[in-house]
Amino acid sequence: MRAAVVTTLGTFAKVEERDIPRPGPGQVLVRLEACGLCHTDIHAMRGDWPVKPTLPLVPGHEGVGIIEAIGEGVATRTVGQRVAMPWLAHACGECRYCIDGRENLCERQYNNGYGVDGGYQEYMLADARFAVPVPDGITPVDAAPLTCAGVTTYAAIKNAHITPGERVAVFGVGGLGHLAVQYARLVGAEVIAVDVTEDKLRLAAELGADHTVNAYETNPSAAIRALGGADVAVILAVAPPVIRQAFDALNRGGRLVLVSLPADGEVTLPVFDTVLKGISIIGSIVGTRQDLIEVFGLHAAGRTRVITETRDLRDVNTSVDEVLAGTVPARLVFTYHSADLVTAPPTETRSA
Repeated sequence: MRAAVVTTLGTFAKVEERDIPRPGPGQVLVRLEACGLCHTDIHAMRGDWPVKPTLPLVPGHEGVGIIEAIGEGVATRTVGQRVAMPWLAHACGECRYCIDGRENLCERQYNNGYGVDGGYQEYMLADARFAVPVPDGITPVDAAPLTCAGVTTYAAIKNAHITPGERVAVFGVGGLGHLAVQYARLVGAEVIAVDVTEDKLRLAAELGADHTVNAYETNPSAAIRALGGADVAVILAVAPPVIRQAFDALNRGGRLVLVSLPADGEVTLPVFDTVLKGISIIGSIVGTRQDLIEVFGLHAAGRTRVITETRDLRDVNTSVDEVLAGTVPARLVFTYHSADLVTAPPTETRSA
């Protein structure tokens, strides 16, 4: 099978041939159909964050495919079932966070495409409990971005506790932002989309944004205040100055929701204004399996659109360059075994 492998942080991925793995106890072997390219994958490949990924690294945490074999003890997944493998590859299931429904905060978790091999390959192993079933009617190309970009922004909107009629500013309209705009609309918010390119702002308007702000042409804080200010600002852009711009756009009692993880990793905010204005600063990290089930349910019901362009795995490095250059409308998705994308029903059973 083909796999895109990073052997040294900060270098290009190399597509190489590997043996197809065998599932161990509690695992499933998934024949991948698609995997999205997330900016987190780029951070992983570069080693940008304090905790470094395991090397050699196969990135990818938006993998979607068909289960081809199951390991000993697996009773809740079946061969032929379409599943998604998100960032959360495994959580302990026993700590206070797992027990009270916050498994994404588990301190003993490990992550696809970071601690274990991810979806930039044609087959991958997964903990059966964390391979989330994909409902019938959702294509693998749509399901892949929903597996991270979708669940991450869905959880961010939930964590902001938005009430209908509040004004929500989404900073960064791309793979995550185009979905955040839609989720904010679904909870009844008035949505302001902020980006530096007109193409992405037009996409945001098409997806339901009530207002758009070009941060390249105008001060976004002033533009948002002119619209009445934001009650919630969701930060999806990776440029550190955006965080302060979003903070300055908030109304009293506003919530600043931090989602993106800039390589710099530090931000300075005024304590005086934070306290006197009653500003809440919320960190939101991906989502749970239940969140992903809800994301899939909304999409299956026709409530969301996923904007994608497909690429072949051999183009992994040029695809990364496209994302860094900001030329991608929303999400790039690597596709494998392309016949399955159209002809294979989600319940088809194949021999292992």
